[in-house]
Amino acid sequence: MKVLFLWEVPPDLKEYISSKVEPGVECIFPPSNETEVLLPYAGEAEVMVGWRPSRELLNSAPSLALFQNPGVGVQHLIPLFREFPGISLANSHGNTYFTAQHAVALLLALSNKILVHHQHMAGGNWRTGDGEGASIPLRDRTVGLLGFGSIGNWVAQFLSGWRVELIACKRNISGEKPPILKDWYSVADLHGFLKQSDFLIISLPQTTETEGLIGEEELNLLGPDGLIVNVGRGPVICEEALFESLSGGKLGGAGIDVWYDYEPVPDGSGKKYPYNFPFHELDNVVLSPHRAASPFSDLGRWGEVIENINRVAQGKTPLNLVDRDLGY
Repeated sequence: MKVLFLWEVPPDLKEYISSKVEPGVECIFPPSNETEVLLPYAGEAEVMVGWRPSRELLNSAPSLALFQNPGVGVQHLIPLFREFPGISLANSHGNTYFTAQHAVALLLALSNKILVHHQHMAGGNWRTGDGEGASIPLRDRTVGLLGFGSIGNWVAQFLSGWRVELIACKRNISGEKPPILKDWYSVADLHGFLKQSDFLIISLPQTTETEGLIGEEELNLLGPDGLIVNVGRGPVICEEALFESLSGGKLGGAGIDVWYDYEPVPDGSGKKYPYNFPFHELDNVVLSPHRAASPFSDLGRWGEVIENINRVAQGKTPLNLVDRDLGY
């Protein structure tokens, strides 16, 4: 079985993957990600691994059984793969531990006013006291997890010993409530969930159902002391409503790792901002450049990708198959 990788794979990762796949699996690591370089290999590939295949490449792969996205987000792939219903599409949760860690770090940066004190000290101001920089204790607060997949589960585990109450909201709830949660809610009761949340951590995918899910009304339910962290997808929160809530004091603060414009045009000073409102001018925001999945050099993150390659080789169903109708 031949597996085609669609980017220039670093030598250590080549060695790691090659040592973990089933005997008889041939890993093809082309010298570049240019379509014309990849096309000669496509005809015999049964698995492709990468982020953005071209339509031409998929059309040239009659034996392709699985396209494996190495990350979680697949919203950019859904329209294309609806044209290829015979090819299974899977994502990987290998970066979810790191993303959850980053979500907690953003929450702590907000609650402990890390950037406020950094700026004071960088300006030579020593021991300015609490004032605007008073920490917000997490103790006895309720953290709402909007999305309770792999990322939400890791966040819950990280926070479970911190004397906070954890609640979650997801598309559907069924079966027995996880013991780590005080309560859980379906999206149908989103407002009830938000009313109970002091702090909100979002890890939802971007789909037609989640775009704009959090607007002005929803942000108002968190209130002026509410903190929000988004490591899911930017458009889950209405951009203008978020900016107005933060700048107008209707929301206490936000830690944001996911944005609205991933091809920003440089302004007159050559600066690029991935949004349409000046979030960088606010003092109650922690900005993060979509890097929650770091470190990309961690080889262990490739476990699920390797597992799915081996599953195809063994004739088994791959993990984390994407539902094209739901969008994740």
